[in-house]
Amino acid sequence: MNSKSPPKRRMVDRVLDAVRANPSIVILRSELAGLGSESQLSRVLAMLLKDAALVRVGHGIYAKTRWNRFAKGPMPAGTFEQIAAEACRKLGIQIEHGQLARDYNAGLTTQILMVPIVSTGSRRITRTIQVGTKRLLYERNVGKASRR
Repeated sequence: MNSKSPPKRRMVDRVLDAVRANPSIVILRSELAGLGSESQLSRVLAMLLKDAALVRVGHGIYAKTRWNRFAKGPMPAGTFEQIAAEACRKLGIQIEHGQLARDYNAGLTTQILMVPIVSTGSRRITRTIQVGTKRLLYERNVGKASRR
């Protein structure tokens, strides 16, 4: 008997299955790297972005989308704050509230923060994390070194 091997699944189907199986909202390109070559993955991710199955958050960072009945189209599956926090966690960037948010939480000011600013300690970060028009801004807490 001539036994046939099962047909190969398309790369798009493998990537979509991996995205759906991942419980988090944020998907890193490195998490999908084992599914095919770099050029194949680039083509598939471009197709998923065009079909609005994913939204690009930053270099190599994507977020899942879901249908929004009010906007009558796909929207990111979480809030910008959730996506930014999860992306930073996955990238190993330790963040905390920025100085303005700490002042507001402590009751020192009544001004509501409109721009998301996070503190990265003394670490210098240049990575852009952006969904639509909302962009994450970084501040560094660097003390001035005393000279003798």
